[in-house]
Amino acid sequence: MAKKLFVLAGEASGDLHGAGVLKSLKQIEPSLDVFGVGGKHIQAVGARLLYSVEQINFMGFVEIAKHYRFLRRVLETVKAAIRCEKPDVALLIDYPGMNLLLAEFLKAQGVPVVYYIAPQVWAWKEGRVKKMRESITKLCVVFEFEVEYFKQHGIEAKFVGHPILEELADLSLPPKSRFLNQHHLPVTQRFIGLLPGSRKQELERIFPEMLVASAMLAQRFELKFLLGIAPTIPESFYNQFLSRSPITPIRVNAYETMQYSDLAFVTSGTATLESLCFGLPMIVCYKTSPLNYLIGKRLVKIQKIALANIIANGLYGTEKTVPELLQGDLTAANLAKHATMFLQDDAYRNEVSEKLRRAKEKLGSLNPSEEVARAIAGYLS
Repeated sequence: MAKKLFVLAGEASGDLHGAGVLKSLKQIEPSLDVFGVGGKHIQAVGARLLYSVEQINFMGFVEIAKHYRFLRRVLETVKAAIRCEKPDVALLIDYPGMNLLLAEFLKAQGVPVVYYIAPQVWAWKEGRVKKMRESITKLCVVFEFEVEYFKQHGIEAKFVGHPILEELADLSLPPKSRFLNQHHLPVTQRFIGLLPGSRKQELERIFPEMLVASAMLAQRFELKFLLGIAPTIPESFYNQFLSRSPITPIRVNAYETMQYSDLAFVTSGTATLESLCFGLPMIVCYKTSPLNYLIGKRLVKIQKIALANIIANGLYGTEKTVPELLQGDLTAANLAKHATMFLQDDAYRNEVSEKLRRAKEKLGSLNPSEEVARAIAGYLS
Protein backbone atom coordinates (compact mmCIF):
# COMPACT_ATOMS: atom_id res chain seq x y z
CA MET A 1 0.00 0.00 0.00
CA ALA A 2 1.31 3.46 -0.94
CA LYS A 3 2.50 5.70 1.86
CA LYS A 4 0.52 8.90 2.44
CA LEU A 5 1.63 12.45 3.13
CA PHE A 6 -0.57 15.32 4.26
CA VAL A 7 0.66 18.77 3.22
CA LEU A 8 -0.58 22.27 4.01
CA ALA A 9 0.79 25.43 2.39
CA GLY A 10 -1.45 28.46 2.87
CA GLU A 11 0.40 31.03 0.77
CA ALA A 12 1.81 31.30 -2.74
CA SER A 13 5.44 31.15 -1.54
CA GLY A 14 4.71 28.09 0.58
CA ASP A 15 3.09 26.41 -2.42
CA LEU A 16 6.27 26.96 -4.44
CA HIS A 17 8.59 25.78 -1.65
CA GLY A 18 6.37 22.78 -0.93
CA ALA A 19 6.39 21.71 -4.56
CA GLY A 20 10.19 21.61 -4.49
CA VAL A 21 10.12 19.32 -1.46
CA LEU A 22 7.51 17.03 -3.05
CA LYS A 23 9.55 16.71 -6.26
CA SER A 24 12.57 15.60 -4.24
CA LEU A 25 10.43 13.32 -2.08
CA LYS A 26 8.88 11.61 -5.11
CA GLN A 27 12.38 10.60 -6.19
CA ILE A 28 12.79 8.80 -2.88
CA GLU A 29 9.22 7.47 -2.65
CA PRO A 30 7.75 7.44 -6.19
CA SER A 31 4.40 5.92 -5.15
CA LEU A 32 3.78 8.49 -2.40
CA ASP A 33 0.14 9.61 -2.17
CA VAL A 34 -0.09 13.31 -1.29
CA PHE A 35 -3.21 15.23 -0.25
CA GLY A 36 -3.94 18.49 1.54
CA VAL A 37 -4.01 22.23 0.89
CA GLY A 38 -1.79 24.08 -1.57
CA GLY A 39 -1.65 25.84 -4.90
CA LYS A 40 -0.97 25.11 -8.54
CA HIS A 41 2.66 24.07 -7.96
CA ILE A 42 1.85 21.48 -5.31
CA GLN A 43 -1.06 20.26 -7.41
CA ALA A 44 1.22 19.93 -10.44
CA VAL A 45 3.42 17.52 -8.48
CA GLY A 46 0.39 15.26 -8.04
CA ALA A 47 -1.20 16.32 -4.77
CA ARG A 48 -4.95 16.03 -4.29
CA LEU A 49 -6.15 19.42 -3.02
CA LEU A 50 -8.93 19.86 -0.49
CA TYR A 51 -8.63 23.66 -0.77
CA SER A 52 -6.44 26.00 -2.79
CA VAL A 53 -4.11 28.71 -1.55
CA GLU A 54 -6.34 31.36 -3.14
CA GLN A 55 -9.28 30.28 -0.96
CA ILE A 56 -7.53 30.66 2.39
CA ASN A 57 -4.87 33.33 1.86
CA PHE A 58 -6.02 36.23 4.05
CA MET A 59 -3.71 38.86 5.54
CA GLY A 60 -4.07 40.74 8.82
CA PHE A 61 -6.00 40.31 12.05
CA VAL A 62 -9.11 42.09 10.79
CA GLU A 63 -9.33 40.17 7.50
CA ILE A 64 -8.83 36.84 9.26
CA ALA A 65 -11.54 37.74 11.77
CA LYS A 66 -13.93 38.56 8.91
CA HIS A 67 -13.37 35.13 7.40
CA TYR A 68 -13.20 33.24 10.70
CA ARG A 69 -16.24 31.03 10.05
CA PHE A 70 -14.97 29.98 6.64
CA LEU A 71 -11.48 29.25 7.97
CA ARG A 72 -13.03 27.23 10.79
CA ARG A 73 -14.90 25.13 8.21
CA VAL A 74 -11.67 24.62 6.31
CA LEU A 75 -9.96 23.42 9.47
CA GLU A 76 -12.73 20.97 10.31
CA THR A 77 -12.85 19.64 6.74
CA VAL A 78 -9.08 19.12 6.75
CA LYS A 79 -9.22 17.34 10.11
CA ALA A 80 -11.95 15.03 8.80
CA ALA A 81 -9.82 14.21 5.76
CA ILE A 82 -6.84 13.43 7.98
CA ARG A 83 -8.95 11.07 10.10
CA CYS A 84 -10.19 9.34 6.97
CA GLU A 85 -6.90 9.19 5.02
CA LYS A 86 -4.64 8.39 7.99
CA PRO A 87 -1.39 9.86 6.59
CA ASP A 88 1.98 8.42 7.60
CA VAL A 89 3.54 11.87 8.03
CA ALA A 90 2.58 15.54 7.61
CA LEU A 91 4.45 18.45 6.02
CA LEU A 92 3.34 21.86 7.30
CA ILE A 93 4.81 24.91 5.57
CA ASP A 94 4.83 28.32 7.28
CA TYR A 95 1.20 29.65 7.69
CA PRO A 96 1.27 29.28 11.50
CA GLY A 97 -2.26 30.46 12.28
CA MET A 98 -3.73 27.25 10.89
CA ASN A 99 -0.69 24.99 10.83
CA LEU A 100 0.02 25.13 14.56
CA LEU A 101 -3.57 24.12 15.26
CA LEU A 102 -3.17 21.24 12.84
CA ALA A 103 0.16 20.24 14.38
CA GLU A 104 -1.61 19.67 17.70
CA PHE A 105 -4.35 17.67 16.00
CA LEU A 106 -1.87 15.59 13.98
CA LYS A 107 0.14 14.72 17.05
CA ALA A 108 -3.05 13.58 18.81
CA GLN A 109 -3.70 11.34 15.77
CA GLY A 110 -0.19 9.87 16.04
CA VAL A 111 1.04 11.52 12.83
CA PRO A 112 4.65 12.84 12.84
CA VAL A 113 4.85 16.54 11.90
CA VAL A 114 7.69 17.98 9.81
CA TYR A 115 7.41 21.77 9.95
CA TYR A 116 9.23 23.69 7.20
CA ILE A 117 9.81 27.46 7.51
CA ALA A 118 9.23 28.14 11.18
CA PRO A 119 6.76 30.70 12.52
CA GLN A 120 8.66 33.93 13.19
CA VAL A 121 8.20 33.67 16.94
CA TRP A 122 11.51 35.48 17.39
CA ALA A 123 9.71 38.59 16.11
CA TRP A 124 6.27 38.22 17.65
CA LYS A 125 3.87 35.79 19.36
CA GLU A 126 6.67 34.08 21.28
CA GLY A 127 3.97 32.26 23.25
CA ARG A 128 3.64 29.93 20.26
CA VAL A 129 6.99 28.34 21.14
CA LYS A 130 5.41 26.13 23.80
CA LYS A 131 2.87 24.81 21.30
CA MET A 132 5.66 24.15 18.79
CA ARG A 133 7.73 22.29 21.35
CA GLU A 134 4.80 20.03 22.21
CA SER A 135 3.50 19.25 18.73
CA ILE A 136 6.27 19.44 16.10
CA THR A 137 8.33 16.31 15.49
CA LYS A 138 10.97 17.83 13.20
CA LEU A 139 11.55 21.56 12.70
CA CYS A 140 13.36 22.64 9.51
CA VAL A 141 14.40 26.31 9.62
CA VAL A 142 15.56 28.61 6.83
CA PHE A 143 17.57 31.16 8.83
CA GLU A 144 20.74 30.08 10.62
CA PHE A 145 20.11 32.25 13.69
CA GLU A 146 16.89 30.31 14.31
CA VAL A 147 18.84 27.19 15.34
CA GLU A 148 20.23 28.89 18.45
CA TYR A 149 16.96 30.69 19.16
CA PHE A 150 14.93 27.49 19.22
CA LYS A 151 17.66 25.64 21.14
CA GLN A 152 17.28 28.19 23.92
CA HIS A 153 13.57 27.29 23.98
CA GLY A 154 14.11 23.54 24.12
CA ILE A 155 13.51 22.77 20.43
CA GLU A 156 16.06 21.09 18.19
CA ALA A 157 15.95 22.75 14.79
CA LYS A 158 17.75 21.83 11.58
CA PHE A 159 19.03 24.63 9.36
CA VAL A 160 18.33 23.55 5.77
CA GLY A 161 19.13 26.81 3.95
CA HIS A 162 16.64 29.14 2.35
CA PRO A 163 14.57 27.89 -0.63
CA ILE A 164 14.95 31.24 -2.39
CA LEU A 165 18.56 30.32 -3.21
CA GLU A 166 17.38 27.04 -4.68
CA GLU A 167 14.83 28.77 -6.88
CA LEU A 168 17.23 31.48 -8.01
CA ALA A 169 19.85 28.88 -8.94
CA ASP A 170 17.44 27.59 -11.61
CA LEU A 171 16.63 31.09 -12.84
CA SER A 172 17.75 32.07 -16.32
CA LEU A 173 17.13 35.68 -17.35
CA PRO A 174 18.43 37.50 -20.44
CA PRO A 175 21.18 40.06 -19.78
CA LYS A 176 20.10 43.64 -19.19
CA SER A 177 21.56 44.69 -22.53
CA ARG A 178 19.11 42.42 -24.37
CA PHE A 179 16.22 43.67 -22.27
CA LEU A 180 17.17 47.26 -23.14
CA ASN A 181 17.39 46.40 -26.85
CA GLN A 182 13.98 44.75 -26.78
CA HIS A 183 12.46 47.97 -25.44
CA HIS A 184 14.61 50.30 -27.61
CA LEU A 185 16.22 51.94 -24.59
CA PRO A 186 19.77 53.32 -24.18
CA VAL A 187 22.40 51.48 -22.14
CA THR A 188 22.34 54.37 -19.65
CA GLN A 189 18.63 53.89 -18.88
CA ARG A 190 17.84 53.65 -15.16
CA PHE A 191 14.88 51.70 -13.81
CA ILE A 192 12.89 51.84 -10.61
CA GLY A 193 11.15 48.58 -9.85
CA LEU A 194 7.67 48.49 -8.34
CA LEU A 195 6.89 45.39 -6.28
CA PRO A 196 3.60 46.22 -4.54
CA GLY A 197 2.90 42.73 -3.17
CA SER A 198 1.01 39.57 -3.99
CA ARG A 199 -2.28 40.30 -2.21
CA LYS A 200 -5.04 42.65 -3.31
CA GLN A 201 -5.17 44.19 0.18
CA GLU A 202 -1.50 45.15 -0.12
CA LEU A 203 -1.94 46.72 -3.54
CA GLU A 204 -4.92 48.80 -2.43
CA ARG A 205 -2.94 50.46 0.36
CA ILE A 206 0.59 50.55 -1.05
CA PHE A 207 0.52 50.68 -4.85
CA PRO A 208 -1.08 54.17 -5.10
CA GLU A 209 1.74 55.67 -3.00
CA MET A 210 4.32 53.96 -5.19
CA LEU A 211 2.73 55.36 -8.32
CA VAL A 212 2.50 58.92 -7.03
CA ALA A 213 6.13 58.78 -5.88
CA SER A 214 7.14 57.42 -9.30
CA ALA A 215 5.40 60.31 -11.04
CA MET A 216 7.23 62.78 -8.78
CA LEU A 217 10.58 61.19 -9.56
CA ALA A 218 9.89 61.05 -13.30
CA GLN A 219 9.72 64.84 -13.31
CA ARG A 220 13.29 65.09 -11.96
CA PHE A 221 15.15 62.09 -13.40
CA GLU A 222 15.34 60.17 -16.67
CA LEU A 223 13.65 57.04 -15.40
CA LYS A 224 11.61 54.11 -16.60
CA PHE A 225 9.58 51.90 -14.29
CA LEU A 226 9.21 48.14 -14.10
CA LEU A 227 6.10 46.64 -12.53
CA GLY A 228 6.53 43.17 -11.08
CA ILE A 229 3.21 41.43 -11.77
CA ALA A 230 2.22 38.86 -9.13
CA PRO A 231 0.80 35.62 -10.61
CA THR A 232 -1.90 35.63 -7.92
CA ILE A 233 -3.40 38.95 -9.09
CA PRO A 234 -5.14 39.55 -12.44
CA GLU A 235 -3.67 42.37 -14.52
CA SER A 236 -7.08 44.04 -14.57
CA PHE A 237 -6.66 44.72 -10.86
CA TYR A 238 -3.45 46.68 -11.53
CA ASN A 239 -5.18 48.61 -14.31
CA GLN A 240 -7.58 50.38 -11.96
CA PHE A 241 -4.59 52.07 -10.31
CA LEU A 242 -2.53 52.58 -13.46
CA SER A 243 -5.42 54.26 -15.25
CA ARG A 244 -5.16 57.13 -12.75
CA SER A 245 -1.38 57.48 -13.01
CA PRO A 246 0.69 59.45 -15.55
CA ILE A 247 3.38 56.75 -15.62
CA THR A 248 3.19 53.60 -17.74
CA PRO A 249 5.49 50.96 -16.29
CA ILE A 250 6.82 48.05 -18.29
CA ARG A 251 5.07 44.93 -17.02
CA VAL A 252 7.40 42.07 -16.19
CA ASN A 253 7.59 39.40 -13.50
CA ALA A 254 9.07 39.96 -10.05
CA TYR A 255 12.47 38.43 -10.82
CA GLU A 256 12.87 40.46 -14.01
CA THR A 257 12.08 43.54 -11.96
CA MET A 258 14.80 42.64 -9.46
CA GLN A 259 17.32 41.77 -12.17
CA TYR A 260 17.01 44.94 -14.24
CA SER A 261 16.15 47.65 -11.69
CA ASP A 262 18.63 50.08 -10.16
CA LEU A 263 16.33 50.66 -7.18
CA ALA A 264 12.99 49.23 -6.10
CA PHE A 265 9.98 50.02 -3.98
CA VAL A 266 9.23 46.67 -2.31
CA THR A 267 6.31 45.65 -0.11
CA SER A 268 7.60 43.96 3.02
CA GLY A 269 7.67 40.18 2.81
CA THR A 270 9.58 37.52 0.94
CA ALA A 271 10.22 39.97 -1.92
CA THR A 272 12.66 41.91 0.27
CA LEU A 273 14.68 38.73 0.77
CA GLU A 274 14.60 37.97 -2.95
CA SER A 275 15.71 41.52 -3.72
CA LEU A 276 18.58 41.08 -1.24
CA CYS A 277 19.76 38.08 -3.26
CA PHE A 278 19.95 40.29 -6.34
CA GLY A 279 21.87 42.96 -4.41
CA LEU A 280 19.06 45.35 -5.29
CA PRO A 281 18.86 48.57 -3.22
CA MET A 282 15.28 48.97 -2.06
CA ILE A 283 12.87 51.02 -0.02
CA VAL A 284 10.67 48.68 1.99
CA CYS A 285 6.98 49.58 2.22
CA TYR A 286 4.23 48.37 4.48
CA LYS A 287 0.75 49.62 5.30
CA THR A 288 -2.22 47.78 6.74
CA SER A 289 -5.49 48.80 8.38
CA PRO A 290 -5.12 51.00 11.49
CA LEU A 291 -6.49 48.22 13.71
CA ASN A 292 -4.15 45.59 12.24
CA TYR A 293 -1.20 47.93 12.73
CA LEU A 294 -2.16 48.77 16.31
CA ILE A 295 -2.43 45.09 17.24
CA GLY A 296 0.77 44.18 15.41
CA LYS A 297 2.77 47.03 16.97
CA ARG A 298 1.88 45.79 20.44
CA LEU A 299 3.01 42.26 19.59
CA VAL A 300 6.17 42.75 17.54
CA LYS A 301 9.37 42.63 19.61
CA ILE A 302 12.02 43.68 17.09
CA GLN A 303 12.87 47.12 15.70
CA LYS A 304 12.74 46.27 12.00
CA ILE A 305 10.34 44.26 9.87
CA ALA A 306 12.10 43.74 6.54
CA LEU A 307 13.71 40.32 6.18
CA ALA A 308 16.45 42.01 4.17
CA ASN A 309 17.38 44.14 7.19
CA ILE A 310 17.07 41.25 9.65
CA ILE A 311 19.47 39.12 7.60
CA ALA A 312 21.87 41.97 6.82
CA ASN A 313 21.98 43.51 10.31
CA GLY A 314 20.94 40.79 12.74
CA LEU A 315 17.74 40.08 14.59
CA TYR A 316 18.07 42.67 17.31
CA GLY A 317 19.16 46.30 17.29
CA THR A 318 17.97 49.20 15.18
CA GLU A 319 20.51 49.35 12.33
CA LYS A 320 18.93 49.10 8.87
CA THR A 321 20.72 48.64 5.55
CA VAL A 322 17.64 49.70 3.56
CA PRO A 323 14.95 52.21 4.58
CA GLU A 324 11.63 50.98 5.95
CA LEU A 325 8.52 53.15 5.51
CA LEU A 326 5.67 51.83 7.61
CA GLN A 327 2.04 52.87 7.99
CA GLY A 328 1.80 56.67 8.33
CA ASP A 329 5.40 57.11 7.15
CA LEU A 330 4.57 55.41 3.87
CA THR A 331 3.79 58.45 1.75
CA ALA A 332 4.68 59.30 -1.81
CA ALA A 333 6.77 62.23 -0.57
CA ASN A 334 8.83 60.02 1.74
CA LEU A 335 9.30 57.39 -0.97
CA ALA A 336 10.48 60.06 -3.40
CA LYS A 337 12.83 61.55 -0.80
CA HIS A 338 14.58 58.25 -0.07
CA ALA A 339 14.67 57.33 -3.76
CA THR A 340 16.32 60.65 -4.56
CA MET A 341 19.13 59.83 -2.11
CA PHE A 342 19.82 56.59 -3.99
CA LEU A 343 19.53 58.18 -7.43
CA GLN A 344 21.81 61.12 -6.66
CA ASP A 345 24.52 59.20 -4.81
CA ASP A 346 26.03 56.29 -6.73
CA ALA A 347 28.49 55.54 -3.93
CA TYR A 348 25.65 55.16 -1.43
CA ARG A 349 23.67 52.94 -3.79
CA ASN A 350 26.69 50.74 -4.52
CA GLU A 351 27.50 50.43 -0.81
CA VAL A 352 23.98 49.24 -0.04
CA SER A 353 24.09 46.80 -2.94
CA GLU A 354 27.35 45.31 -1.69
CA LYS A 355 26.02 44.92 1.87
CA LEU A 356 23.00 43.05 0.54
CA ARG A 357 25.16 40.73 -1.59
CA ARG A 358 27.32 39.90 1.43
CA ALA A 359 24.21 39.21 3.50
CA LYS A 360 23.10 36.64 0.92
CA GLU A 361 25.89 34.35 2.17
CA LYS A 362 24.01 33.99 5.48
CA LEU A 363 21.17 32.17 3.74
CA GLY A 364 23.24 29.01 3.33
CA SER A 365 24.28 27.02 0.29
CA LEU A 366 22.40 23.79 0.87
CA ASN A 367 19.59 22.24 -1.13
CA PRO A 368 16.59 22.81 1.17
CA SER A 369 14.12 20.71 -0.81
CA GLU A 370 16.33 17.64 -0.63
CA GLU A 371 17.10 18.23 3.05
CA VAL A 372 13.40 18.48 3.98
CA ALA A 373 12.50 15.54 1.72
CA ARG A 374 15.04 13.35 3.52
CA ALA A 375 13.62 14.41 6.87
CA ILE A 376 10.13 13.37 5.74
CA ALA A 377 11.38 10.11 4.19
CA GLY A 378 12.71 9.11 7.60
CA TYR A 379 9.10 8.74 8.78
CA LEU A 380 8.01 6.71 5.74
CA SER A 381 10.30 3.71 6.16
